[in-house]
Order: sequence, then C-alpha cells, then structure tokens
Amino acid sequence: MAAATTSEPSELSSSSSSPIEAPRKYHFFQNVEYVQRPNEQGKVAIIRFDNPDKAVNTISFAMKDEAKLLWDSEIHNDTNISAVVFSSGKPMGFIAGADIGDIKSIEDKRELTGIIEDGLKFFQKMKSKGVPLVCAINGPALGGGLEWALWCDYRVCSDAAQTKLGLPEVKLGLLPGFGGTQNLHPLVGLQEALGMMLQGKEVRAKKAKKIGLVDMVVAPQSVEKVAIDSAFALANKSLKIPKKKKSWMNWALEDTSIGRNLIFKKTKEMVDKNTGGAQNYPSPYKIMDCVQHGLEHSSGDEKYKFEREQFAQLADTTQAKGLIGIFEGMTSLKKHNFGETSQPIQNVAVLGAGLMGAGIAQVTAEKGYTTLLKDKDDAGIARGEAYIQENWGKKVKRKRMTKYQHNINTSNIVPLTDDSVSWQKHFGQADLVIEAVFEDLNLKRKIVADMEAVTPSHCVFATNTSAIPICDIAEGAQRPENIIGMHYFSPVPQMPLLEIIPHEGTADHAKAAACEVGTKQGKTCIAVKDVPGFYVNRCLGPFLVEVSALIRDGASLEALDKAMKNFGMPVGPITLADEVGVDVTSKVATFLSNADLGVRMEGGDVSVMSNMIEKGWLGKKAGQGFYTYNGKKKTINADVKAYIQQYVKKDLGLKEEEIQNRIVSRFVNEAVKCLEDGIIADPVVGDIGLVFGTGFAPFTGGPFRYLDAYGADKYVGVMEGFAAEYGPQFEPCQLLKDHAASGKKFHSD
Repeated sequence: MAAATTSEPSELSSSSSSPIEAPRKYHFFQNVEYVQRPNEQGKVAIIRFDNPDKAVNTISFAMKDEAKLLWDSEIHNDTNISAVVFSSGKPMGFIAGADIGDIKSIEDKRELTGIIEDGLKFFQKMKSKGVPLVCAINGPALGGGLEWALWCDYRVCSDAAQTKLGLPEVKLGLLPGFGGTQNLHPLVGLQEALGMMLQGKEVRAKKAKKIGLVDMVVAPQSVEKVAIDSAFALANKSLKIPKKKKSWMNWALEDTSIGRNLIFKKTKEMVDKNTGGAQNYPSPYKIMDCVQHGLEHSSGDEKYKFEREQFAQLADTTQAKGLIGIFEGMTSLKKHNFGETSQPIQNVAVLGAGLMGAGIAQVTAEKGYTTLLKDKDDAGIARGEAYIQENWGKKVKRKRMTKYQHNINTSNIVPLTDDSVSWQKHFGQADLVIEAVFEDLNLKRKIVADMEAVTPSHCVFATNTSAIPICDIAEGAQRPENIIGMHYFSPVPQMPLLEIIPHEGTADHAKAAACEVGTKQGKTCIAVKDVPGFYVNRCLGPFLVEVSALIRDGASLEALDKAMKNFGMPVGPITLADEVGVDVTSKVATFLSNADLGVRMEGGDVSVMSNMIEKGWLGKKAGQGFYTYNGKKKTINADVKAYIQQYVKKDLGLKEEEIQNRIVSRFVNEAVKCLEDGIIADPVVGDIGLVFGTGFAPFTGGPFRYLDAYGADKYVGVMEGFAAEYGPQFEPCQLLKDHAASGKKFHSD
C-alpha cells in the first residue's frame, strides 16, 4: 500500500521512492515519508502506524510514548512541513482501538488519569503546529483509532467492506477517554454521537460520509493518495472543509438548552430500559454525563479532565472487568489447537429445513459456503427458504446487506428433497453434514447410516442435538471418528455461541472442521465434554427445576421474569422458555431429570411444562405459551396463570433477592460442577458459554467472574442456608467449597 519509506524528502511525488529502504527507526511506526510537489510550498509528512508484532494496530502506552518522540524529533519544529497525513502500513486496518492489556496492568486505576492526560497533551500539541492533519482510513478505525482521527482536520476513508468507524468502549464498560465524548458530536451532531457511543455502533463508509464523520470516501487503493492530495489542497487553501448543514429541527434540538434537555431526557429513558440501570451498566450514564458536562464547559480543558476522571472510575468497576473478561475470552476462543482439517471445507450440507436447520443454512451461505439444504419434501424446503429470504430481506431493507450480496447468498443455497434426483450426487461432494432433525436417537442413527452411504470418506458428520450424548449417536457408525456435536442455539442467526462436542473417538480433523466452520459462521466456539446436556443445557437443567420450585412456593410468573431481568438477564426464565419453545425446554428438563445429575435436578416439578404441551401452549412460535402473543405485544396467558395454580403449595411471600439467589445459585453451582468434572476446560469457557448461550448477566463477566466478585466463601454460605431450608439440591459442589476455604479465585487477573 505504501511506497518505500525514507526520512529524506521524496523528489517530486508520492510515487517516488529511494532505491534502498532506510533502516527502521521506530517500532510502532514506519519511517516518516515526505512528499514534495512542483509549485507547492512545503512538504507533506506521511506517518504510518505499523506494529510488526500484531495483525492490527492498537494504541498502547508504549505506542503513545513513541508517537511523542516521533512528533518532537521529526515534525513539530520542521517549518517546511505544510501538512501531515496519518495512514497505516497494514494492508487493511487503521487503528483497532486501545491496548486493553495496558489498562488492566494498572493496579491503581486512578493512575490512568495522568496517562490519559499525557496522551491528550500529545494530541493538543499536534493541533498546535497549525498545519492540516489528514487521516487516510482503510479498514477499522475503532475506539482510540477513531479518537485519533477526530483530532485531525480531514478524514478520507475507503469504501472497503472492512472499513468501519466507531467508539465501542461502552461494550467494555468504559467510555472514550481521548476526547471522544467531546470531539464526536461537533462533527456528527448530538443525537448521532450519543447513538454511536451509547450503543457502541460501528458505521460504514457511506453512512460515515452522510453524517459528517468523514469528508471523502474513495476506493481502497486510492485512500492514501487522495489523503495526500487533500493535505496539499488544505495547505494551499484550494480545499476548504465544508460546514455540515443542520436542519432547523436539529438546530432546535441540539443547539438550544431546551432541546438538549429533551434529548438527554429521552436518551436516559432509553438507556434505563435497555440496561436496567447504572447499577448494572454504569458506562452509558457516564458517557451522557461527559457529553453534558462538556456542553456546559465548552471552553478550556475542564471537559477533557472530567472525561478522563470518569474513565478511570469506570476502569475500576466490576462491570468493566467483567465485560473486558468476556471480550478477551471471546478473542482467545477464536483459535483452537486441533490442527488442520483433512480436506478444505467448501460444501456444507444441512439436513432439516426447520427453524434451526434454516438458520444454520443461512449463516453458512452468508459466509460463502456452497450450502445443501435438504428436507423431506417441497413444503419443508419452501418454509426454510422463506425464513431465510425473510431474514435477508430485512437486512437489505436496513442496509446491512447489499442486493448483490443477497443474490450471491441465495445462489449459495442448493435446495434438495428426498425426491430430488440429484441429491445423492450433491451429497457426494459434501465436506461437512450438519443434521438438525427431531431429538430422536434412532432417527439420528439412521441419518448417520444414510449419510455414510453417500458422502465421501473425509466428510464430517455433525449433529445439532441439544442433549443426546454424541457417543450414543456414533454407536454403530462406519466412521465414528468423523462424528461430532455442533450444538447451535435458537435463533441461530442471532445467537453467538456454538458448542463443539467431540465424543471420545472423534478425530482431531473433525474437531478442526467443526471449529473452522463455526468460527467462519460468526460463532464463538467452545469445546465441551460429551455428557448429557453438554454444558449450557446442563446448567439450565437445575435452573429450570428451581423456577418450577419457586412457582410451587408462590412466586408469580411476572415476579420470576422481573427478578431475573433486574439481576441482569436479557429475558426472564418464563420468557426464555417461551422463546426457546416450551416443548424444547420441557424435553431438555425431562431428559436431564433422568440423566446423571442426581439430587441437583430435584426440588421442583418440571411436569408443569409437559402438561402445557398437551394443551398446545408451546410458546412464542405457537402464539401462546406462558405468554399470549399479539404481534410485538405479549401478556401473561390467563389460562396458563389459572392452570399453574394447581402447582402452588404455599405462598411464601418471597422477596426478589431470594428469588434471584435461588435461581442463580443453582445455575452457578452447576457451572462450577462442570469445571470440577472436566466438562469445560477452564473458567473462561464457562463464562463465555453461559453469557453467550443463556444471556447470563453480561456485566458480571459470567458465573465464574460473578463468584470472584461476590466471594466464594460468602456464596457457599448463601447456598448452605438454602440447603438447610429447602433441601440438598442447594448443596455447593466440592470445587466451590474448596475455593471458599482457600480464598482462591477462579480467574487470576
């Protein structure tokens, strides 16, 4: 992308380069290149970010210090420099954000205020040189990367699909600390800026240009050249930065005190609704405080001082530590140690075109795989294709997918039925088969035999069973080493987790194939042991039993949902059962009740759901479950409310905190038991599994970080109290007791 770098000026244009590349002076930057042109006064300095140790550039403490050194030694006092262009030496990527490891390494988070102030002074010194500062953005400019760009005068970005700009710090429980809360809204407007920061939204090039975040959008190969051209033009004043025109309505809302008060009032209402309050997610509230404070103290450095103080406070919260833990865990799980696949995966077959199968086919086709979608007849295939087309139609309408990509994705799907003359020929080229049929062991074994008869010997067979042990499905197979579990969660296009379940005889190449496809589908893959329920559903079993026990003890359906929403779950247990399907939830709970969990599945009566199935109350998909659904509105099903009264033994008048602790303790204890039994490899897998698979309060960082923050000894005390009052199902597992006795935490960081 870049010409050979040199610390000496190029003669005439950006295309000229010295025949011998000069030794590299810096670690985080390529050598500064200077461009001179005929009839132009001065030269343009090109500073390219390029950390050779990482695939992406990040802003670290060391990078900040080196940037100061570079600026002071080469740029600031050179009066011949008429403009500066910031670019990247990476083929695709500007700056992906700050180095989270640096933030974690600071023991006393108050020290961050001084470090951030030092960085801010560097940006202010850049501005004080008084020459145009231009950014050439090709690829992601996120977090601190976008903040760097916001300190510049002019931004040129590429229209590459990988180019995205945003301030996603809120997703880590933090806020933009290098002036982002102050520098974004003057460019894009108050409403747009709040939306970007509070939701961590990333915007693509076209939208960025429309809202005023960038000044030009060009082809990827032209970004740096256009940025250099723009730098010369800004320097000689032939290019002026146009002021964004604001409608009368936006002026009234954003530039008057009455309008701003209304915006902040409505924004806070939205944040309250989405987060459950500052006690769960303090960062959105701190972001609003920073923006508001800056508007009230618009001149001087007070607004930046307030921002960095709020950043340091957030960095010390358990919420930030939890969310950062999830981010780091998700990043670490993108890699696996199973080696290579036996053959490149190009053709993926999906058996069953129901909601699960169609969802799997959708995310597979979107990633470029030739996707064979097979059902028994045309009606089944038609329903599956209709589901996929509806989802893609929504993406096109919302401009999250181009019509061209829609057509490509559609062409990747090959619909097949039992009557299709060519289906066996197509399956003869399959590299991976994923079955998503009914939860019936004999049916799944039959499908294995049918597939082994028509697929090539290297083809991996994956079952999407939610609870049946994989070893049972593989029993009697010709190629058991190729059989593995790939447990998706519903709805597949939205749920980010995929459990990879090898049985004892599964070959590494099959594990590698499952992980490769799952990761490419956009899933975070966790490898778990082949036991009944695997990991996520195994933890949900005691959780569901306790919900039924609470119904027995007089807790209302509304109170159960409200309690767990207030704990931090995205939905309560009653809504969860409806969304997953009462029939599916009941089957999992019944299966686990008869499995190997023993007393841990006691204490309640899950037959409440099996009787609902007989009445057709299957959940959201049927329009009636615990709730009755009318479009987007839902109300408690009056018939169900009357029906469950027969299960109420005595109303104990339970308070919300006890409801929360009874449900969550059964959940958390089972997660620790899974670690004790080697079902999961480590606490990171355990945290990611329950956060991504069940929505376990994300701000806690997952069950293991939740225990670390709560204190294992204190939590054991709570559970032992429940065990004395309600029964042995609350007895803490041995590993949890061990941590309570030793004071050891599950996470060392």
